[in-house]
Amino acid sequence: MHPLLKFTRDLFESNKPLAPVVSAKPAIESIAKIPRPPVQPLAGLGRAATFHHPRANRELQLCNAVVAYEFKRGQRRTIGFSVGPEGLVVRAPKWVPLHEVDAALQSKSDWIIRKLGETTARHARLQAQRIEWRDGTRIPFLGASLMVVLTPPSAADAALKKRRGYAPRGVAEAVLSPVADSAAQTLQLALPHSATPAQIRDAVQAWLMHQARQVFIERLDHFAPQLQVQWRKLALSNAATRWGSARIDGSIRLNWRLIHFRPPILDYVVVHELSHLRVMDHSPRFWATVRAVVPDYATLRGQLKDEATPRWD
Repeated sequence: MHPLLKFTRDLFESNKPLAPVVSAKPAIESIAKIPRPPVQPLAGLGRAATFHHPRANRELQLCNAVVAYEFKRGQRRTIGFSVGPEGLVVRAPKWVPLHEVDAALQSKSDWIIRKLGETTARHARLQAQRIEWRDGTRIPFLGASLMVVLTPPSAADAALKKRRGYAPRGVAEAVLSPVADSAAQTLQLALPHSATPAQIRDAVQAWLMHQARQVFIERLDHFAPQLQVQWRKLALSNAATRWGSARIDGSIRLNWRLIHFRPPILDYVVVHELSHLRVMDHSPRFWATVRAVVPDYATLRGQLKDEATPRWD
């Protein structure tokens, strides 16, 4: 196995930061919400900040900001609110009057505005991670940076590359350069220099997904005995909003984009999902199960939330 795939240490629940009043989530839980850009960023200097949820049906001024949020009523006992990629969502019992909802929001205004600001800042980082699909571009792989190199295929080396590389039908072959220094590694694509951005992107994605499946299986097999659970099926996810999920029948879904992260972060997600095979919620017992295998899970959870992944559009 390639050195990058060998590591010894060894998404969290919703990426939406939750206020203390939010009640527990359902039993079968997915891990993380992958951030998407908010609809409306901070306004320009000299103007009040504005945050607008795309499905906003109420508006309120909090601190020095105008916040248009999505408001929902339902069968619940408390007022709850969460800040996610699209903005603020507020949920309240059917019997609570609107003035009490407004008062609850005002009491948490500092927290809400801070989280909305963090979401905007994260959007800026995501924009900076856009990949220009060309010869020489760089992509993150297990926390390292790989340079993509277009290598026009030739009859002389076709057989060798066929043994070393990987590519599904209709996609150019990709081969990781065999060097010990991860900083100097390249991903060689059997494509001409005239290849289109879409061809380059598809070849890179196919290779990354293949590597992701191999790594995920290795880490699932590594951690399952420690947690005394048995996983039965792995599916790669391409979901826009979740890092992974687990089902009571032992089925695990993991987002292939996790292959961008450092191994300890990837391991946290694997342990998180395997832990759901023992505890199907996010109760203190669940987090104790995660902590028993990954003591620094809280730090890794925060890093998973904060680190930007490349945009594949």
